[in-house]
Amino acid sequence: MKIIIINGPNLNLLGKREPEIYGNQDFEAYFNELKSKFRSIELSYYQSNVEGEIINKLQEVGFSYDGIILNAGAYTHTSIGIGDCVKAITTPVVEVHISNTFSRETFRHQSYISPSAKGVVIGFGLKSYELALQSFL
Repeated sequence: MKIIIINGPNLNLLGKREPEIYGNQDFEAYFNELKSKFRSIELSYYQSNVEGEIINKLQEVGFSYDGIILNAGAYTHTSIGIGDCVKAITTPVVEVHISNTFSRETFRHQSYISPSAKGVVIGFGLKSYELALQSFL
């Protein structure tokens, strides 16, 4: 089974950025924990701060992988392009958010990804990624 985690803008700053919201563990360390825990899955990771690069990656893997875990960050609430791409690909996508977006600013309550996603995991910290991963098993 091949699954990729795709993270959007500013998620490369996990562990440094607003630890009261996002925690203080960096994503690379957490990703290594996931790989150790789910050894039977070919798990890969991609992060970009650039909307078009995220779309390119979704198109690249979106017809050949078994699953995509997507945390598009702020692009979740602004990118019709990423939303359209998720709709266009055949690989199932689980949308993930570390924080509970519904307990934050109103603009974070809308997602252009959710309507085409297999499911959404919101608000469980980094554990949200593991919950999304388990949905593919």
